[in-house]
Amino acid sequence: MNSTRKNDFVIFLATGFFTGFLPTMPGTWGTFAGIPLVIISHRLTLITQAVVLVVFVFFATFIAGRAEILFEDRDARPIVIDEMVGFLITLLWLPLNFLTLCLGFVLFRLFDIVKPPPIGILEKRLHGGWGIVLDDVLAGVFANVTLRLLLIVAGIL
Repeated sequence: MNSTRKNDFVIFLATGFFTGFLPTMPGTWGTFAGIPLVIISHRLTLITQAVVLVVFVFFATFIAGRAEILFEDRDARPIVIDEMVGFLITLLWLPLNFLTLCLGFVLFRLFDIVKPPPIGILEKRLHGGWGIVLDDVLAGVFANVTLRLLLIVAGIL
């Protein structure tokens, strides 16, 4: 594969299959792009979900770092593979249904946008692929714990 094709493929993946190029709310569209990954991951065993997630975090970090170089912009807006990772974490080991999908989506976007400490601190201190991905990993953890607590309080989990 020549260099141009490799770069095009990196951009395709980093932008969540080009959803990051939509004119408004690229992070929200990138989270939508993560829905098929969430559905597929829920068909796997719990251990396999965890392994796939860890591999995907490293893969997304590499892709996001390469895309940042190609865009020549720190954490460029079209890069949304990090939102896909965060949304996978949001629903990790939780039942998958319309309610959890919707609540998880809203909670993840809330934590990703508001960036309560230490999420915002992490985003500012780290650079490259890790700086792009790890704040969304943490937003996904916050959203997962919050959703889990809501489901327990509601008697669903």
